[in-house]
Amino acid sequence: MFQETSDPWDLESSAYERDKYAHSIRALAGRRYELGFEVGCAKGVLTQALAPHCDALVAIDVSETALEAARERCAAFDHVSFGRMVFPGQAPMGSAFDLIILSEVAYYWDDEDIIHAARWIAAHVVRGGDILLVHWTGDTDYPQSGDDAVRKLSEALGPAIAVIAAERLAHYRLDLWRARA
Repeated sequence: MFQETSDPWDLESSAYERDKYAHSIRALAGRRYELGFEVGCAKGVLTQALAPHCDALVAIDVSETALEAARERCAAFDHVSFGRMVFPGQAPMGSAFDLIILSEVAYYWDDEDIIHAARWIAAHVVRGGDILLVHWTGDTDYPQSGDDAVRKLSEALGPAIAVIAAERLAHYRLDLWRARA
């Protein structure tokens, strides 16, 4: 999609995206993270806003075209790294993250992917680490609705997480979970 148009979802220009990104950062409540992981970074608009809140940040996307734009956007942040991966099938190995961002991605996953993602998250988020999910709640032609994806991921993680925030706005939902011991 990024090869057909440079900004297929108006990530850089829409008020919806701008407000959603600001809400995402506010939800983190000024917390500082040692190592963050952003799935589906696209052109790095949210990545750029997350970078000042992390000592190190790993951002991935399926599109190399999008990643090139994200690298350019975040060039001033030498603590941000990018990789082309298709999560949850591909993911960083060996790292323990205290922030995992799933913004507008979980509804692309089928039920098996959600279970696989939950297993990976449970194994790679540190105790007390945050998992931030932000998803469109309107109609989609994706494997899941935003609501179903969040519900299924929550069920798959079960008692491994505590709900810190569950907010529903006109067009999206924001969920913040914290990893338990």
